Amino acid sequence: MVTTQIPSEADFCTDDQCWLDQLAVKNADIDVSPLGRALGLARQQGASEDVVGRARAVVDILTTLHMDIDTLVAGFICSLGEKDLSADDVRSAFSDVVAGLVDGVRKMRIVDDFRQQAQSGDTQYLEGLRKLLLGMAEDVRVVFVKLAERVQIMRELKHRSEDERAHVAQETMDIFAPLANRLGIWQLKWELEDLSFRFLQPETYMRVAKLLDERRVDRERYINLVLEQVRAELAHAGIRGKVAGRPKHIYSIWRKMSGKSVDFKELFDVRAARVLVDTVADCYAVLGLVHSRWQPIRSEFDDYIASPKENMYQSLHTAVVGPEGKALEIQIRTFEMHRHSEYGVAAHWGYKEGGRQDTQYGEKIAWLRQILEWKDEERNAGDFIDRFKSEVFQDRVYVLTPNGKVVDLLRGATPLDFAYHIHTDVGHCYRGAKVNGRIVPIGYELQNGEQVEILTSRQASPSRDWLNPQLGYLKSSRARAKVRSWFRLQDFDRNVSDGRSLLDRELHRLSVTDLNLELLAKRFHYNRLDDFLAALGCGDMASTQIAAAVNEQVLPPATEIPPPVLRQPEVAGGGDVHVMGVGDLMTHMARCCKPVPFDAIVGYITRGRGVTIHRRDCPNLLRLQQTEYERLLEVDWSQNIQNTYPVEILVHAYDRQGLLRDITEILTNERLNVMGVNTLTDRRTHIADMTLSLDVHDVAQLSGVLAKVEQLPNVIEVRRKSS
Repeated sequence: MVTTQIPSEADFCTDDQCWLDQLAVKNADIDVSPLGRALGLARQQGASEDVVGRARAVVDILTTLHMDIDTLVAGFICSLGEKDLSADDVRSAFSDVVAGLVDGVRKMRIVDDFRQQAQSGDTQYLEGLRKLLLGMAEDVRVVFVKLAERVQIMRELKHRSEDERAHVAQETMDIFAPLANRLGIWQLKWELEDLSFRFLQPETYMRVAKLLDERRVDRERYINLVLEQVRAELAHAGIRGKVAGRPKHIYSIWRKMSGKSVDFKELFDVRAARVLVDTVADCYAVLGLVHSRWQPIRSEFDDYIASPKENMYQSLHTAVVGPEGKALEIQIRTFEMHRHSEYGVAAHWGYKEGGRQDTQYGEKIAWLRQILEWKDEERNAGDFIDRFKSEVFQDRVYVLTPNGKVVDLLRGATPLDFAYHIHTDVGHCYRGAKVNGRIVPIGYELQNGEQVEILTSRQASPSRDWLNPQLGYLKSSRARAKVRSWFRLQDFDRNVSDGRSLLDRELHRLSVTDLNLELLAKRFHYNRLDDFLAALGCGDMASTQIAAAVNEQVLPPATEIPPPVLRQPEVAGGGDVHVMGVGDLMTHMARCCKPVPFDAIVGYITRGRGVTIHRRDCPNLLRLQQTEYERLLEVDWSQNIQNTYPVEILVHAYDRQGLLRDITEILTNERLNVMGVNTLTDRRTHIADMTLSLDVHDVAQLSGVLAKVEQLPNVIEVRRKSS
């Protein structure tokens, strides 16, 4: 990589320096020197006047949104083009923050590759692309850079071919204008809509413009006149309030004419004002002031305070004949009603765009719009950037199908989740997946913007391992339900056989022997063992629940180890084990069987060493029950266990490079302490036998670790070492 030298300010042309000076005056609280370096770097790279001019225009747009200097620099660099400055160049010249923003904007350009595949009327597809744009932006400032870029593109669109103008304008109307609307960036929204409308329907645009019969600047002057008069009325009446307003833009006027099938003369909200006050009583007081000053248009009065809309929207809407005899709409509401309208379930974008809305997604958009409001109030606050970081989409991931359709999944979703989301049969026939053209494992966590292709077999063959939550193959409960349904439809006898194999494998892994299966079935509310095994076989019950049952001490038959007779109804002992029937005694774990919570256990009174805790199926304990039965004690695990306990596991596998590393990586991820490792490989058969000594908290944790290790390539068997 060629190292780029950062030029000094002496290298700038006069126009660049003049622009920087103006920027510094308008934004006295921002140090514009990084922009100076970016300008010099662009000049040194040979960027043309058109390219630099476009980059400066993008910065000017971002400045109107009160963006910080990192965002301004990122917006400038992104407008230069990817070939001019690499990510390493940006990082070395500026900072990791700027490099991250630039990288985020460039990643979002993936939408350009798929947008042309959608029809304008495909609302579901377009909504997916909007969510993808927001979901990919780990820092929400990336979205604002993208919107500023789009505004500048639309301003220059007249210089392109007719076909290109139509394509870019439609893309803007479908994706970027709605994004600006949802984020509450009105100054960008109306310009994006008007410019798109101008290129998509030029004749209609000119017709509506002529109907207005006045320039926008004149309409803005009129609104300012109205606002001054309303403020004067409020001050005279002693009502505290906030008055705002702006003229309707051309696209909004046309949309209302089309939506309501009315003529231009029947529109009363071409010019509009909004009054915000403290109380409901003030709302009606202001209404009286407005009607006493200007003649009301009776048919255009709506009281949504007394009769709220279905989405709980509340406001007073009235239309009057305002100054100069022009129709004027005025909305009156409390500050609380306005917050609900902007950020609650009645959010402005919700009823403007129409259609069914995702409630959680709407709440997140509302959060982003509140962030924008904080930014305007706390422009100089040092911690604003921390607030500005977008955590709003951290629970969702947006990925693409091979044909560009956006799929919305839970964060942490795997290719298998994706397959079941596409279609149940695709999930059942899953045999692999490609992400961005590369084969990935079944447990791979999908990332925003990745393209996923599912590889399928001809026959459905789900695996019961898919239902094991500790393996993490399926994140979606809906997908797990589909897998369970498939197994439930299989033959009953086959499910019983599969359930017995599954149960035997789990008990073997945990080194649990002589378990009363009838008692185990009743523990799960099954009167017949076969019904219990069938439920296990068809996926209604996970194998991990067996470990939980062991935790609850499903005991062997009473005739095998009869419970000792308790001397008195007292509970004593310290630490993690309660000793029942005697006074306070010291306890320690037997080294032969190494019990862990919540193994079924029995205490044995030693000579001079307190009580030794054995597993109930420990061979040494079974030998003692005939000769020293009187020294056995009932013991139980404490409910406040905080310690870890040693346990040994055996791994039987075909040896390969990296096997031990993969095993220890799993143990590290589970935060287990490895006390010792002993491995022996038979050079003739290439079979490796490993013994690992671990510290675990309980049997459930041990069961999860064994299941994950068993899934590693080349592993034949993994189980707990019996005494």
